[in-house]
Amino acid sequence: MRRVVFNQKGGVGKSSIACNLAAISASRGKRTLVVDLDPQGNSTQYLLGKPAEALRDTVADLLEQTISFKIVNRHADEFIHASPFENLSVLPSSPELDFLERKLEAKHKIYKLRDILKKLGGTYESIYIDTAPSMNFYSRSALIAAQRCLIPFDCDDFSRQALYNILGEIQELQEDHNPDLIVEGIVPNQFQSRASLPRRLVQELIDEGLPVLPVRLASSVKMKESHQLGQPLIHMAPKHPLTLQFVDLYRLLHGEKIDVQPL
Repeated sequence: MRRVVFNQKGGVGKSSIACNLAAISASRGKRTLVVDLDPQGNSTQYLLGKPAEALRDTVADLLEQTISFKIVNRHADEFIHASPFENLSVLPSSPELDFLERKLEAKHKIYKLRDILKKLGGTYESIYIDTAPSMNFYSRSALIAAQRCLIPFDCDDFSRQALYNILGEIQELQEDHNPDLIVEGIVPNQFQSRASLPRRLVQELIDEGLPVLPVRLASSVKMKESHQLGQPLIHMAPKHPLTLQFVDLYRLLHGEKIDVQPL
């Protein structure tokens, strides 16, 4: 399954959600890959413990060879890095993605990521794609390559307005490029259960018929500690309430029954 975590707004938890779901997938014995398409490289740093600019053989190198004139291109497997966690690998980001974007657009390479990930699907049971906070070439490529889409929502009114635009753009992309893409749902993130505003905003989205998932990820300093240590929550604090919320989200996405808590 190829799953993209996307939102045009920054700071909503795309990398945290993609990496922690991937880590849970890997902990369950599934060969799992994280593709980091954000030039900032947060997922790369989180899972590999190194900044993207310190790495060679990145997703930028892989995509660049699609517009090169080399007779023989290297296989995608050669650009994938093993993480310290069993069954979890990373196709790392690079700052070079910014410079490469115009070249790829000019050469009409919007479907190349889809082709690459389809081939890697024979090796990896689960692929999670992290995106930059914008609807750029790479985000469109990811949405075209993916089968499922998760949209993090950080429970404020600005995010709510942006959410309508995101859903509209995804619908347009589905119609034009990827009719098989399914929006799995909106994930309320950094949710404060004791505050009235987040509860009201989420309930209003539900009342509007938007696909809000019944798992809410709490705001917790544990996530920042997880980033600092470079350890996904399932490894750092497997019994922590936020970890269990991620596990519930994972189980929900895979058709398992969970106990739904009321707002």
